[in-house]
Amino acid sequence: MALTISPLAPASFPHLPEIKGVALASAATGIRYKNRPDVLLAVLDAGTTVAGCLTTSKTRSAPVDYCAENLKSGKARVMICNAGNSNAFTGKAGITTVKAVASAAAKQFKCKLTEVFQASTGVIGEPMNPAPIINALPTLAQAANAKDWDMAARAIMTTDTFQKVATAQVKLGGKTVTINGIAKGSGMIAPEMATMLVFIFTDAAIPAKILQKLLSPAVGKSFNCITVDGDTSTSDTVLLFATGKAGVVKDLKSASDARLKPFAKALDGICHDLAMQVVKDGEGAEKLVEVKITGAESNSAAKKIGMVIANSPLVKTAIAGEDANWGRIVMAVGKSGEKALRDKLRIKIGGVQVAAKGMKDPNYNEIDIMPHMKGRDIKIEVDIGVGKGASTVWTCDLTHRYIDINGSYRS
Repeated sequence: MALTISPLAPASFPHLPEIKGVALASAATGIRYKNRPDVLLAVLDAGTTVAGCLTTSKTRSAPVDYCAENLKSGKARVMICNAGNSNAFTGKAGITTVKAVASAAAKQFKCKLTEVFQASTGVIGEPMNPAPIINALPTLAQAANAKDWDMAARAIMTTDTFQKVATAQVKLGGKTVTINGIAKGSGMIAPEMATMLVFIFTDAAIPAKILQKLLSPAVGKSFNCITVDGDTSTSDTVLLFATGKAGVVKDLKSASDARLKPFAKALDGICHDLAMQVVKDGEGAEKLVEVKITGAESNSAAKKIGMVIANSPLVKTAIAGEDANWGRIVMAVGKSGEKALRDKLRIKIGGVQVAAKGMKDPNYNEIDIMPHMKGRDIKIEVDIGVGKGASTVWTCDLTHRYIDINGSYRS
């Protein structure tokens, strides 16, 4: 099925600068897609550290298991990603494929097996032949360069309608460091890090354990706060690679080191930017929806309530139909299982209070928020009125296009 670009796509995409110690290449191997790149190779200089956040799915893929094991070493030299086949729920054959690709990559780039990272996205349950990737490695190795960020982002796409990229530069220990990020994701999006893949690269010199402590909270408030359809993929993977080529920062021993604050803020920004791009490219999406919860019993309770609202098919279809049916928001709060008092609840849509004190606000006139409902960016605010917990999550509307895309995904 031909996919038209999402109406929520950015008007322009930033140019991602070169990062010392990172070389990229892509190839069309025909794993599933024809006449388009479907394999991405990233070659990393010796000494590169790595951190990662992986899906908590109990049916996670063979590449995710392999990454989980290799993250223990904290070192990386090669990352290989393919689109079109997730190599998930493929039994021993899936493990064999991962090991075969890793062995070939380790031989090609003269590195340890533990320094090879893999990710796969696409159809679940179909055995994947490793030969197309292995056969492409020599050509990919020869073609690898520091410039092809846009093509790298395109090579990992499945039902995505646009490439997802972000970049930032900050000072760390008096040195300018660059952070580049690419991502893919459009459907099966409710990350719990845990078919979303994110690869972030920097030339900063940061030990793996500190890198992990910076990445985990950044993921927690970005990728873990978005949902397209409430389905957590078997393949969700976020990897952060640091080549160290910008220069060593002396005595960097803790993630709380004040010198890391600008880097941490930039990393948060990269993750948030990419997460918003994923939601904006939600399958069939026409509207970006922000759900802000305040007054909950705790922050975790606020997030759960927000996610229940964001995942409600009734809420999402009402937004798609530009129907300010706030009763569906009341329903979602009530079914969340978190503490809520009917007469304390306050709901706003587009800044207009629609409900309070257990009933429709007497000053509310639906015509006042119709211009907002017809827009691309929808804002829902709910104050639970029982505590100080707060959270913001993001989703998109649910249109018939979502059914069209997923109903023919394998055809």
